[in-house]
Amino acid sequence: MSAISEPASAASARIDPSADVSGSTIGAGSSVWHLAQVREGAVIGENCVIGRGAYIGSGVVVGDGCKIQNYALVYEPARLESGVFVGPAVVFTNDTYPRAVNPDGSPKSASDWTPVGVTVREGASIGARATCVAPVVVGRWATVAAGAVVTKDVPDFALVAGVPARRIGWVGPAGLPLEKKGESWVCPRTGARFIESDGALKEETRA
Repeated sequence: MSAISEPASAASARIDPSADVSGSTIGAGSSVWHLAQVREGAVIGENCVIGRGAYIGSGVVVGDGCKIQNYALVYEPARLESGVFVGPAVVFTNDTYPRAVNPDGSPKSASDWTPVGVTVREGASIGARATCVAPVVVGRWATVAAGAVVTKDVPDFALVAGVPARRIGWVGPAGLPLEKKGESWVCPRTGARFIESDGALKEETRA
């Protein structure tokens, strides 16, 4: 990963002057737009887009070719693999049992809780205003529908929707719902074929 660590040297990345990216690492060809905040220690890969008002927490790792849309909140220690799409106003949580104060009434500090992160695998898409409750894992090329609340791991290629999110179909890398044809699931755009077994989907191997 080719990267820079300070906005002033961002010859190979576009960083809007209103963005706050001090102490983070931004890959070549990436864009960080108006009022976005990329916290110290965060690592953004190459050719990524960080939209207006997005928040990327300390130590978050974002792979190459990701798009994080306006006002998404990606709290540490989230991990996004390459090619992930995060829609507008998506929230990735990081506190399993949130409280503002301890039982004795004292304010909670960083030492009073351990952050847990959301993991999003290669090529997956998270729809607008969806919430992923840590420590869930969203599988490869899965799609989370707009407004869904994800409280359990999402299998590879799954299409999930609702509150809480449940699987309502399968999708391929092209993003379209797969169609059932005989024993296979087929992408209507690419013709790629998949086999379902025990609640999981795998690409068919060709001779």
